[in-house]
Amino acid sequence: QVQLVESGGGLVQAGGSLRLSCAVSGTTFGDKRIGWYRQAPGKQRELVARIASGSSTYYADSVKGRFTISRDDTKNTVDLQMNSLKPEDTAVYYCNTYAGLQTYWGQGTQVTVSS
Repeated sequence: QVQLVESGGGLVQAGGSLRLSCAVSGTTFGDKRIGWYRQAPGKQRELVARIASGSSTYYADSVKGRFTISRDDTKNTVDLQMNSLKPEDTAVYYCNTYAGLQTYWGQGTQVTVSS
């Protein structure tokens, strides 16, 4: 069974940093594209960053230059380093992957940025 477990969320002041981690189990990891999404209250879930096998990356315009996604294929983890955080980054952050035709999500981790 594929499982994704996020960790690392919390409360931080504007301008601060947090590092989120997504641990993936139950599937081959090295060939998976892993995405970080977020959902703020009253808003749709949106893609924040994504990393493919081979480590090519994609970032939403709103986080370019501030967030960095990375993967460790020896630990089956994908991290999201978030710097220069803004109040508008406040959301529940989820990691996501696909296996076959199935989409899998973690339970989410709350990030709150105070002004």
